[in-house]
Amino acid sequence: MEKQHPFILTPASWLGEGKIQLNMVEEELAFFTRWNIANLNGHGQIECVQEIQVKGLTDIMINHFLFYDLTPTSFGIDLENQALGKVVGKGVINEKVIGWEFRVPEMGFEGFEFYEKQPDGSYLMRAEYATADQFRTLIKGKVWPKATPPTKIGEKI
Repeated sequence: MEKQHPFILTPASWLGEGKIQLNMVEEELAFFTRWNIANLNGHGQIECVQEIQVKGLTDIMINHFLFYDLTPTSFGIDLENQALGKVVGKGVINEKVIGWEFRVPEMGFEGFEFYEKQPDGSYLMRAEYATADQFRTLIKGKVWPKATPPTKIGEKI
């Protein structure tokens, strides 16, 4: 599994960038992200911290992820942050994609995120999240291992 997807499944730091589009705002917002992925712990879990900086905003959003019940095709996932608290979801893995979804009807929250492996070892990502109050967020971007930057800084995603 690790050789198939070094992102999430191998301890490392990953950097990324992309665009966020909120349905309440016309413009796209640039963002930068950093993932810090820990070793598989003694309980068969992988802990990750994701930091997201939206260009022009001073606050950094921090997401704490816990991946568990890992099989060759699926996993469980917890996401915890200041805005949501803790939500539980499920994930899938295949030869090209690692992704997950959250459906929390009692909170009116749902969404998905997937990362598609590229020949250069980077991942193109896409995410969509929605809340009961009709806020919808679309995210498109790219992540790469910290040691290998994208082909061109600021290349079109």
